[in-house]
Amino acid sequence: MQRSRKRKTRRRPNLQRSLPLATSLLAAMSAAYAQEAPNQLEEIVVTAQKRTESLQDVPMSIQALGSERLDQLGVQNFAAYAQLLPSLSFQNGGQNGGPGFSRAYMRGVASGGDGNHSGSQPSVGTYLDEQPVTMIQGALDIHIYDVERVEVLAGPQGTLYGASSQAGTIRIITNKPDPSGFKAGYNLEASSLTDGGESYLAEGFVNLPISDNAALRLVGWYRKDGGFIDNARGSVTYPTSGITIDNADRAKKDYNDGDTAGARAALKIDLDDSWTITAGLLGQDQTVNGSFGYRASDDKLELTRFKPERSEDRWVQAALTVEGRFSNFDVVYAGSYLNRKDEYDLDYVDYSYYYDSCCGYGSYVYDDAGTLIDPTQYILANDRYDKQSHELRISSSSDGRFRYVAGLFYQEQDHDIEQRYVIDNLAGPDTVVDPPGSLWVTGWPDTWWLTEQKRVDRDYAAFGELTYDLTEQFSVTGGIRFFESKNSLEGFFGFGLTNPFYPDYGEPQCFNQLDPGYVDSPIKGAPCTNVDKVVKESGNTAKLNLTYRFDGDRLVYATYSEGFRPGGVNRRGDLPPYKADYLKNYEIGWKTSWADNTLRFNGALFIEEWKDFQFSFLGQSSLTQIANAANARIQGVEADFQWAATDALTLAGGAAWINAELTRPYCGELDDDGNDLSPCPREPFAPNGQQLPVTPEFKGNLSARYVFALGGWDAHVQGVVAYVGERWPDLRTEQREILGKVEAYTIADFTAGIARGGYTLELFLNNAFDERGQLDRWAQCDASICGSSGTYITPVMPRTIGLRFGQRF
Repeated sequence: MQRSRKRKTRRRPNLQRSLPLATSLLAAMSAAYAQEAPNQLEEIVVTAQKRTESLQDVPMSIQALGSERLDQLGVQNFAAYAQLLPSLSFQNGGQNGGPGFSRAYMRGVASGGDGNHSGSQPSVGTYLDEQPVTMIQGALDIHIYDVERVEVLAGPQGTLYGASSQAGTIRIITNKPDPSGFKAGYNLEASSLTDGGESYLAEGFVNLPISDNAALRLVGWYRKDGGFIDNARGSVTYPTSGITIDNADRAKKDYNDGDTAGARAALKIDLDDSWTITAGLLGQDQTVNGSFGYRASDDKLELTRFKPERSEDRWVQAALTVEGRFSNFDVVYAGSYLNRKDEYDLDYVDYSYYYDSCCGYGSYVYDDAGTLIDPTQYILANDRYDKQSHELRISSSSDGRFRYVAGLFYQEQDHDIEQRYVIDNLAGPDTVVDPPGSLWVTGWPDTWWLTEQKRVDRDYAAFGELTYDLTEQFSVTGGIRFFESKNSLEGFFGFGLTNPFYPDYGEPQCFNQLDPGYVDSPIKGAPCTNVDKVVKESGNTAKLNLTYRFDGDRLVYATYSEGFRPGGVNRRGDLPPYKADYLKNYEIGWKTSWADNTLRFNGALFIEEWKDFQFSFLGQSSLTQIANAANARIQGVEADFQWAATDALTLAGGAAWINAELTRPYCGELDDDGNDLSPCPREPFAPNGQQLPVTPEFKGNLSARYVFALGGWDAHVQGVVAYVGERWPDLRTEQREILGKVEAYTIADFTAGIARGGYTLELFLNNAFDERGQLDRWAQCDASICGSSGTYITPVMPRTIGLRFGQRF
């Protein structure tokens, strides 16, 4: 365990004058204990309030994992640190439940169904250093290595972080170049999954001083992930045509393997004692095969697919941060440009089979000769993202009685969406069947459905926070953010002009078909335009905080804060836009250190009111639609501790109890303004009091680390236990009954290792008891169509045993 000096504080009032008798006795007991246990906890410095502060001095709910803790726990990706943060829940949003595009939720603020390219923005923001990397469909899946800390800010961050930080913010802070000296290191890792494949990892960094005031830091990684889901041999017979297909050429064991490679470069230059420039470039390429779900009706980790399944997520981010000081205040500019390319192939056999079963879909699918053919669809997707953000802010010195932060913010995200739903040998322009004729989308061979759209989301904001110390112990903070958003969607979606299956969507509804005088300029080869909508909104969010510091080690606070998420466009022409939804947070919390900083105990009680929240779901023809559905109340408590029990033993843990329920039923019918009908004229889709999906009522973790000497080596053993309670995958009652409840699970990880002279060697055993934990339950089409037999479960990783070797220079 790392020893560190005791945290410095701005002030330390006289305990005898400022504390009640009970607190004075606790402080005396702490001092007595400290004489026996001098080992202190490592200080964690955070920048959650846009200034550098000790974690224990910040009057807000923050859970932070420092560099040392991240290394000890072997955290390498989002899923790994999400397991350790009780207020954070998530759904994997990648191809069939795989990595990439993970959707994060905090404190139960989740309605489910988010993540579609034409759906709501995330409710949790993600930042890489000073720059936002929150994407429309979810955040980047950043490999965690050479990272200074991960900060999780629970509750609305609507003043300093704005849109998509409605329920909280995740901040990944990387290690910066250091001109003081050369540093380098690397890790090598090999592991094996129970009844699965093998995985390998190589990662390293080097810090190169260029001069006394400049340095370059280079980081790189490559990871090979073994698969554990089998594509089992099987067949499907379509009811309408009687056509049978099998996957003999696709069946494969452990077919959901993947590769991730990436690099980061950062250059830091101290121009003088007051001004610093840091420029960075970060890129990653992640390729994933197969699906990460297995059939809920079968206990085996397998499913049956007939078409290729693969995704590749490539992105590059360039960032620039300029920090300086004018007179008595600090100035920061943070800007970034992010380019992301996402390509995937996805088998759509479930959709094809169940729509044939319910609606006779297969009887519409024929070749040029008019013969019914295999109607199995598969998706060929090619999405492109461009995101830029700029923030300019000033802040006063943190030493004064009056402190402030103020700034301007702008971001724009462009998303070029291309998704082809392909059927091989589909009837085209040369078909002898007339009518109806070609089944293609015009100009797109074998394409049953096409989405070719451009989505643009823009955010503008001005923000500020002021803090004033009324006394040496009592301070008040007020903040406000004024925002304006402009979100647009333009392009084409739907079937071809003469496709008889569902003429309400596609070319028959294009503007030039409905109005011969319309001058069309379709985007990227689309046949025409049938959606062109813009939504503009403006408003403000506020914050008020009262903080009382008993002494330099203990404080309590009360906070009122607001968060928001911008509205947007429903691509269906007969649906109105959805509006921004707002979250109000009422919170009381505490930050305490005891026994000369050998014990920390932090926590918060909160009530949150979520009004007219956005709800995304598969509607008519399994087309995503969004509505301002209902109201909800979330009540909870979250707490975490860390205790250096002895020089050798450190304990840590955290837990969250959350009760998230509807306070107004979700009817499922809209009024003329796009709001959910209230009162509901029929049985609602979700009644009053229904638990919100995704988030469990209880989530917690406990870890213990013991260090000791072993034959001239520094040795350690470590155990981590994490529990996630049961939760629902969907808000609606009917879908819950079909999909089933996501079951609770407990995961145990163990590590043992030795270190000496910069070398480390560790043996790790993750999910030691091979728990079949459930992350999510889902279906490829609306659950009412697919039914329970079309339900899949995304599991946690099976038991993994591995060896890790590292060296530091």
